[in-house]
Amino acid sequence: MTTVTVIVACRNENKHIQALLDSLAGLDRADLTLEAIIADGMSSDGTREMVAEFARSNRWCVPIDNPGRIVSTGLNRALDLATGEFIVRMDAHTTYEPEYVRRSISVLLETGADNAGGPQRSRASGYWQRAIRAGFHSPFASGGARFRDESYRGPVDTAPYGCWRRSFLTAMGGFDEALVRNQDDELNLRIRLAGGTVWQDPSIVSWYAPRASLAGLFNQQLQFGFWRVAVLRKHPGAGSIRHLIPGAAALVGLALAAMIATNTQRRAAGAVLAVLAGAYLALSASASVRSASRDGWDLLPALPLTFAAYQLAYAAGFLAGLVYWTVFSGRKRENPRAVSGARPHDSG
Repeated sequence: MTTVTVIVACRNENKHIQALLDSLAGLDRADLTLEAIIADGMSSDGTREMVAEFARSNRWCVPIDNPGRIVSTGLNRALDLATGEFIVRMDAHTTYEPEYVRRSISVLLETGADNAGGPQRSRASGYWQRAIRAGFHSPFASGGARFRDESYRGPVDTAPYGCWRRSFLTAMGGFDEALVRNQDDELNLRIRLAGGTVWQDPSIVSWYAPRASLAGLFNQQLQFGFWRVAVLRKHPGAGSIRHLIPGAAALVGLALAAMIATNTQRRAAGAVLAVLAGAYLALSASASVRSASRDGWDLLPALPLTFAAYQLAYAAGFLAGLVYWTVFSGRKRENPRAVSGARPHDSG
């Protein structure tokens, strides 16, 4: 029998947790000894009670407290208690096909990868969630990230959630508890920098639920941009170009606006700013038409706003991160669990 531990970190997810619990109950566990450890970040909206009720009738599910209240501390707390040979991470905003765990382990073993995951498929209901989903799968918003390509099979920079040997994940130091966001990306970056492989396979099927409002999307992307700077600061020169473009564009725009405001080459700066704005609007219009043709023409009026929310929020977060991490925070944040010199194959 193959032993596997599913680890989950959640906080105040009463709108989504039941769907995750239903996914756990529906997993194909043939030839698997499975346990699920759900680390709750001291929820106050009924999530804790829902998980506890599920655990009472499913003894293989173990709820634990996550006093740190962020994803990385919750996942590491669950990892400390895990007994399975394999670790599969799940997220409360996602539902999983019955074969998800079995396929994750199979792909990990078949490919010899250090982390295996599936593409980030998504489902949406309601007008704005559908628009946000359309943007989520558009290269104009995602920068062409392969994990949003449902047909791609092969090595990737990062994969949603993940499946690892427990010994390997422990040797890598688990998830960086200095990061509130982007802890998955940073772990996968550490794996690749150590010579390991992150592998995506479309046979690993899950369904992510995007944010359902522009305000929710803006807040999410703002945090992603802010914490991206922390990852780049920890691993200088290791970031992808797609992570830098929104922030760089915002800096150029601010510089041109400042020149106009101070009458420094005002006419030239205004002309350049107008050209850049026109180019952006043209790209946004083109991307909106392509996404609407795939996801529904009724979304066309909402898509320019959706793309702007993705990009402006990320850029604003990135700029705020630059200021915070370089001006107000002189100390370097480190992962307290990091294992010096750990390599993907140290633990076999």
